[in-house]
Amino acid sequence: MPFSVGENVGPYRIIEQLGQGGMATVFKAYHASLDRYVAIKVLHPAFGEDPNFEARFGREARVVAKLEHINIVPIYDFAEHEKRPYLVMKFIEGSTLKATLDKGPLSSKEILRIVESVGSALAYAHKREVLHRDIKPSNVLVAADGQIYLADFGLARIAQLGESTLSGDMIIGTPQYISPEQAMGLKDLDERTDLYSFGVMIYEMVVGKVPFNADTPFSVIHDHIYSPLPLPRVVNPQVPDQVERVLLKALAKERSDRYETVDQMVAAFKEAWSQADAQTRENSATRTAAGQTVPSMKPVSMSVESPRVDTSPAMIPTEPKTAQSDVKAVGKRKFPWVGIFVALIMLCCVSYGAHAIRNRLFGPLFANARNNNSQATPIPDADGKLPRDVASALESANSNPGDPDLQFDLAIAYWEANKPDAAYETFHNVINLVGPRNAGYYIEAGDELLDMQAWTPAALMYFQALKSFPANKEAPPDLLILFHETVYKSAERSEANRVLPFDEIAKVDEPISLVARARYEFYTKNTEQAYAFLEQARKLNPDMHEAILLEAEISAMEGKPERAGLLVGLLATDDSVPEWIQTFAEYIITERLK
Repeated sequence: MPFSVGENVGPYRIIEQLGQGGMATVFKAYHASLDRYVAIKVLHPAFGEDPNFEARFGREARVVAKLEHINIVPIYDFAEHEKRPYLVMKFIEGSTLKATLDKGPLSSKEILRIVESVGSALAYAHKREVLHRDIKPSNVLVAADGQIYLADFGLARIAQLGESTLSGDMIIGTPQYISPEQAMGLKDLDERTDLYSFGVMIYEMVVGKVPFNADTPFSVIHDHIYSPLPLPRVVNPQVPDQVERVLLKALAKERSDRYETVDQMVAAFKEAWSQADAQTRENSATRTAAGQTVPSMKPVSMSVESPRVDTSPAMIPTEPKTAQSDVKAVGKRKFPWVGIFVALIMLCCVSYGAHAIRNRLFGPLFANARNNNSQATPIPDADGKLPRDVASALESANSNPGDPDLQFDLAIAYWEANKPDAAYETFHNVINLVGPRNAGYYIEAGDELLDMQAWTPAALMYFQALKSFPANKEAPPDLLILFHETVYKSAERSEANRVLPFDEIAKVDEPISLVARARYEFYTKNTEQAYAFLEQARKLNPDMHEAILLEAEISAMEGKPERAGLLVGLLATDDSVPEWIQTFAEYIITERLK
């Protein structure tokens, strides 16, 4: 149960909730014995599921509590209440740097003061071998008296100690400030990781917006890893040249190319800022004497998009949205236009007279089916006998070889008898009989195969359905989701490369073709080729959910749980992710990371 307003938690009385995030909920509380307000951060209940977490939490909290610095929010206490570990810290009356930036650009003096204060806090912590790991404007507090504080020191580290996947969710809570090595899930983080995040924050203050922002967390993280830094002076021509050079070094992709220490980085920034300020004053005096307008030294005022909304000084990243899917659970999917299609066929039946419609759909009505009288070839067992179900289906199919429904029954019989080659051959007979432009039949057939988890033949049927749509007409989104699911899952089978027409699929949907090829290559032990195909898919669509899923799957199987957990966390925070991907991602965490 969450803490309630008015409740006593140890010696603290809860006054109000200040905010809620992926890791913790923040409360303002009153400590009667010392007659002061405090901020209480209560960790998510999931951390209580780990029986060893409490001991590790206490050990790390003691380390963080020893950080005594004028620019670090002090920790007063830590304890546990109803299996919910919590931290007690100084209550800061004021606002966050994020809230300040949302109101408009900072002055030159304000930027310099924040850089010096945060830099001093980081340098102090780094000398004691403590990393912050989550530097961002919402973790910088500006008190009412003007004092600058860096909050949530070590909270990221404490969360990562737990076995819960919440640590992955936390890391990607605000991907705009994540370092490339954090984004790649590397373990060996050092102080240069904090320098990168600090550099992003300085970039935002100086330039007017973060260097990378997009609609999805994965796009932002992808850019931190792979995309060149947008040049500050291109984004905002008012940025001084000297300051741009500092930002370029601070935000280098490779750690070895960044500053070695916070002190070096702050010193370089102060020198560049001072030179630029002096140059501006000199230029201003010259222009004023000539009767010209003096330009402002402040950054351009730009709206900074962010998925986070601060509601208090003690706010931490907001709770990621629960992933919702617009797709129903696997089973018979209903497409509204299928009914229209069926109605048209029924009208044709009335007009032309003469064929009965079987349960699955109207396959026998097609003209090319009536003209095909080829007999199906029996595929016996090793003892020369046919399985009973296959023999029965074969007899029915040969009694009317032009009926695609009977051929479909035979193909399923072969599949269930574990004769995939015979099944694929017969499924192709079905496709030849039904012909093109018959999306309704192929969707119904794909649904039936999907219910059987016969991924590859289902993919073949859905692909035929997709090809039925004219080039100038988009296929229904539900059909694309089903096609992606079956193509992805079938790529694990050894025969996928010769059964699935990857080249043809690429003409209709190149990104999923590349992801399927990558998955096939990985499962056939061609890891280098798998990564090559996956990278091609990323270039075509950096936000592609299936590409993220595959990278998470590969990372899990290659013994990279941090990377896999991070990517699964990305999928969990995106409410546009289809249900099957959510389910598969959960499988990766629960089964393949055991």
